[in-house]
Amino acid sequence: MRTYPYRKTDAFTSGDSLGNPAACLYLNAGESLTDAEMLRVAQQHKGFVSEVIYCAPTAPGAYSLTYFSSECEVDFCGHGTIACLYPLIKENPDLLAAKEITIHTRKKGALTVYNAVPEQDAVYITAPEPHDIGLNISLEEIADPLSLDRRQISASHPAEIIDAGLKTLIVPIASLHDEIHVFPKEPALKTFCLGHGIDIILTYSLETDNPESIAHTRVFAPKFGYLEDPATGSGNSAFGYYMLKHSLWDGSPAAIEQGGADRVFNTVKLLRQNSRVLFGGKATTRIQGVYYI
Repeated sequence: MRTYPYRKTDAFTSGDSLGNPAACLYLNAGESLTDAEMLRVAQQHKGFVSEVIYCAPTAPGAYSLTYFSSECEVDFCGHGTIACLYPLIKENPDLLAAKEITIHTRKKGALTVYNAVPEQDAVYITAPEPHDIGLNISLEEIADPLSLDRRQISASHPAEIIDAGLKTLIVPIASLHDEIHVFPKEPALKTFCLGHGIDIILTYSLETDNPESIAHTRVFAPKFGYLEDPATGSGNSAFGYYMLKHSLWDGSPAAIEQGGADRVFNTVKLLRQNSRVLFGGKATTRIQGVYYI
């Protein structure tokens, strides 16, 4: 039986918010698990965390990250990256002194982690380069699996699909009240996502609860074995590119609040550096120990 350092960490925590849970297994340099082993561990975590992240050092200040949900490998997991790297940086003096750390992902290549722990108690991650994907779905088709009336989808901006790590269908909602009370049925939404090649659905309102936030979002991810993602790096990064495209955000440091009426809203930080969106936040470790495989 093998053992690995283990953490259950909630990403994007802010104040009383609970963040988004991820489990992190830390491997030694040169060590790996098979895909079947990684999927099996993720299946053991179903209902406990959204994703499991496997992290191994590849060089000083560089790590490889692989992401699995209970259903499948995930191309990129923003909250999992925050959950994995934040405690590493905060507790390792060499990493805490570094400004940048490189991560290597299997599906999205090399990305940069920016250490803002000393100044902001946060880390920022470069989102993968965005790709606009054509939308051939009517608003009526979108409204139905979300359990929305077509009139609750705002006509002020378009629904679009943008891939900034995950193929994200972005849907504008007419009011904050409607936004935080979106509670779709998981089977219908999963069928819709799989049928249209969509990874996640992000709904948003430009009306916010906190006046310091620039938007309110929700993210639904039934493809990965759970209905809602309570705080999302990749989805909000896609939304950041969407806001830049439609002049809803100027790229300066900003906060997105995320969550439904059933929880304290989480906070995801965004900023633009050159032409890329960075997402960031802090994390809170809830469980630390060893994991047996």
